[in-house]
Amino acid sequence: MVIFHNTAKGASASAMVYRISETAKLNNLRPYYYFKYILTELPKLCDERGNIDPTKLDYLMPWSESLPDECRKPRRS
Repeated sequence: MVIFHNTAKGASASAMVYRISETAKLNNLRPYYYFKYILTELPKLCDERGNIDPTKLDYLMPWSESLPDECRKPRRS
C-alpha cells in the first residue's frame, strides 16, 4: 500500500481501510469476510447520484448483531 501514500488523499484512504480492519478485529470479525460483505451491501444503498444515507448503515457496523455468520470469528471451545 505504499504506492497510495504519496498523496494526502491516498494516506487518508489507507488509514480508513486500516481503521475498518482493526475495528472489525476488535469486534471478533474476520476482516476479509467483513470487507467482502460491506463492499457487496454498500452499492445497494446508493441513490441515483451514488450517495448513501448514513442512517441506513447501522446493520453494516462491526458491532451489528445482523452481520452474517461468515463475518464472525468462530468461538473457541
